[in-house]
Parts: sequence; C-alpha cells; structure tokens
Amino acid sequence: MRKRTTGWRLLALLVLGTALAVPPVSAEDVCRETKEQRDARMAWWRDARFGMFIHWGLYALPAGEWNGRPVAGIGEWIMDRANIPVKDYETLAGQFNPARFNAAEWVRIAKDAGAKYIVITSKHHDGFCLFATETTDWDVVDATPYGKDLLAPLAAECRKQGLKLCTYYSIMDWHHPAQYRGSENRYNPTKMHEGRKTEYMDYMKAQMKDLFRSCDPEVLWFDGEWPDWYTEADARELYAYLRNLKPRLIINNRIGKGRKGMEGLSGEEYAGDFGTPEQQIPATGIPGVDWETCMTMNDTWGFKKNDRNWKSLETLTRNLIDSASKGGNYLLNVGPTAAGEIPAASVERLAGIGQWMKANGESIYATQASPFAETPWGRCTQKSLRGKTRLYLHVFDWPAGGKLVVPVAGKPVGASLLASGARLDAAAENDAVTITLPPAAPSKIATVVVLDVE
Repeated sequence: MRKRTTGWRLLALLVLGTALAVPPVSAEDVCRETKEQRDARMAWWRDARFGMFIHWGLYALPAGEWNGRPVAGIGEWIMDRANIPVKDYETLAGQFNPARFNAAEWVRIAKDAGAKYIVITSKHHDGFCLFATETTDWDVVDATPYGKDLLAPLAAECRKQGLKLCTYYSIMDWHHPAQYRGSENRYNPTKMHEGRKTEYMDYMKAQMKDLFRSCDPEVLWFDGEWPDWYTEADARELYAYLRNLKPRLIINNRIGKGRKGMEGLSGEEYAGDFGTPEQQIPATGIPGVDWETCMTMNDTWGFKKNDRNWKSLETLTRNLIDSASKGGNYLLNVGPTAAGEIPAASVERLAGIGQWMKANGESIYATQASPFAETPWGRCTQKSLRGKTRLYLHVFDWPAGGKLVVPVAGKPVGASLLASGARLDAAAENDAVTITLPPAAPSKIATVVVLDVE
C-alpha cells in the first residue's frame, strides 16, 4: 500500500490533535444534550439557510455514458445503473486527473451566490475517497495520476473566505469487499458478508478520523443508510462515536433510519440532528424540527454531459425563499466535470442567485418560518427585533390593484422595499395589514417588502 505524507497533513494533525482527543462520553450522554447546548451547536447552520452541494467523483469521467451508450438515471449511480464490474470501474481512477480544479474559485462561486456552507462528496456509493486515508488505496491520493487530497485545499479556502466546509459520506459501499451486490445483481442495496459487519464499521470509523484530519468538516452528511444490514442501533453508536471525536459536529438524519423516502423525515425518534427532504420542499415545512432540502439544478447530481434540463433562475431563487419561509435550509447542487470545472450553466445561475441575495439576503439569513400559511402573492420570513416583529414579504405575483394584503394582526410601525429602502404606506384593518405598492414590481424574481408590526 502506497501512502504519501504531505505538509498539509502534518499541519492538520497538529491543529486537530486537541479536537480528536476529547474525553469519551456514552451514546446516552450525547443524547442528553440540553436545549441550550443544542441551540448553540446548531446556531450557525440555522442562520445560514443556504448551502452549495457538490457531487464529484470518478463518475464524472463517463459523464452518463458507458461503452459509447447513454445510461439512464443520475450520473453518480452509473456503476449500478450500467452494472459495471468493480474491476472495470477501477480503471476510471487511472484517468482521473482534475488539472482545472481550483479550490479558491469553487469557494468564490459559492460565496458570491450567497451560500454560507459547502457540502462535498468525500465518498459516494462507489466507495472512492476524495481525501487522503490510511484505510484504503481506493482514494484520490493513491489511485489517480492527480495524487493529491482534494478536500484539504477546499477546507483551507473555506476558512480563508469565511464559509463552512461539510462533507457527504455514503454508508453503503459498492467497492468494499465486506459488502456485495444485492438482488438482481445490482449494487443497490448492498448485502453484508456474514461476519464482516464489524470490520466495515471499524473501516468507516477509521475513515472518519482521516476525514477530520484532512478537512475537519462542520457537518457530516450521511447517505446510503437503507441496506438491511445497517440498523438504527448501529447509527446511534456511530453518532456517539463521531460526537466524541468532535462535540460541535452536526450530523444529518441519514446516519440512521430517520427519513421516509424523499420526504426526509420519518416522524419517529432517530439519530442525527436534521431532516433531509430531497428534491422537494415540504408543503408546511417540518414544524419543530431542523431540516434542509437538497435539490439539483438539472436532473442529476453528478456530472452528466447530456443533461441540459436546467431549472430557471427564478425557480431556483424561489425555492430558496420557499425553504426559508418554512423554516428550512436550501442545499443546491453542482456537479463538476472530471477536469474540475463547475459547469457554466450552474455558475450562471449561482451568480444570478447571488445578485438577488446581495440586495435581499437579510430576508433569508437568520430568519424564522412565516407566522402564516402560503399566500397567493408569495412567501414570508420573519425576525424578532427589539419588541417588534419584522416580516419579510417576498412578492412573487405583483397585486394588480397595488394593494398587498398581509394576514397578520398587529399595529404596523413601518413598511419599505428592502432593496431600495423606499417607504410604503401600511394600514391595519380586520386582522390584516394592507400595504400600498408601487405600480410595477422592482424585481422579476421576488420583490421583498419589509413590514414591522408590534
């Protein structure tokens, strides 16, 4: 086994030594966290509201085709969907050399879009690691001509530019010898060879330590938790192990059995800190629960060269607004090419979101869910400010009569357009506030009206 020791790794070991040497606590002690302790741990994530997801790995090389033929389904699942033998899939590593990868540029794109954190695939279902690890040669350092950790420089740039780096990690592993193909000779879901489960669980734990040394993620975003061999008891033990390694760590509910399909949350007690709806926004949010919806810009997560079904800038921005209005975060995906470039269509849309956020980000960051249900004209977020409530009214459809009726009781003490600061007239009547608007909408995406009530 060939392993390389680099300067960044030695530095990481020194920096993280204290964090990794925390006194152990039991699973029960971890779960006894007080509300105040949990609120402090979750505060930055709740305030952020917007993150950028990155699906990147060897699957970017075939880019949706195998043996000259297009493969149906999402790009990062090509090993399963095309039923590619492990040995054939391994040949992709020898071709992976992302010479155009620029960590500073990736982070700048996310930051300029208004995202506060990045979640990147450290290991997807194919088992390939984008970080240096002592557990396997099936990683970017040892198996590719690139030969360098990809997550360490991304973490350094996130720290430099003020973003949080978080990592995705798959529990299901199509490459690890402890697991094997399930029904119909498909990799999903995997089965576990008898007597090898402990071996694999130890493998994951060792990789977590290497991952912390590489990039010290703020969130561990698990996936691939659905195989029968993995249990909620396994999840709780793993959750406690990870929180012992890093007490401030935030972990999603896919570490365990806490989701129900794409809805993101089963409604039952589960290991993990937040629910994970996928490709959808719950109609009424998930009251009393932290949650984050992850969505694609087109139809796939990993790069697929023939997927050009791009969502509009209006749709993507309104999804962000809709998520915040229901008390959730929005994790918007990009799938870089094998060369290490984020597709131009993704960059263009992120830049557009960023332009809107520069003028209106106050209405998204550190806000709470709307005090009332969806309205015909748009969505609402809110903040508590010095004895009054500030409502951010995101107007999608401009009222033809120039009157915005807000279903909230209280005395209006000020109304204005957020982007320009222009004052607006507001009057209370019949448990509602009516605001007089300009003749035309200043923004085609969403005009934000600020309303203070007491």
